[in-house]
Amino acid sequence: MVPNQLEDRLIKFAVEVILMCKHINGSFAAEHLTKQLIRSSTSVALNYGEARSAESSRDFLHKMKISLKELRESFVNMKIQRGANLITNVQIIDRLLIENNELISIFVASIKTASQKNNIQ
Repeated sequence: MVPNQLEDRLIKFAVEVILMCKHINGSFAAEHLTKQLIRSSTSVALNYGEARSAESSRDFLHKMKISLKELRESFVNMKIQRGANLITNVQIIDRLLIENNELISIFVASIKTASQKNNIQ
């Protein structure tokens, strides 16, 4: 996947999460988790944009690892909301969980490749 395609996919993921968050049940827990989910899911695209302009290989890897952490946080958050029935549109959250998991796989592979290529741990 070329960088522009991945960035577009990350932006689409963030937008879809924001739109999904309109379907929360309105409880304190849902609002709390939803605010955090919006922060973590949008952070991925923003940090990836910074990684693309990294000043060094180490800087690139650092930003990619931050993006991966945010993806994992988003994934767990959505699983919690799914399990507690806080999102009323189950089809959307299930689709986003699949996309989130695929993005995690892409970032794990990219980080591994970049680390090996640059001999960085």
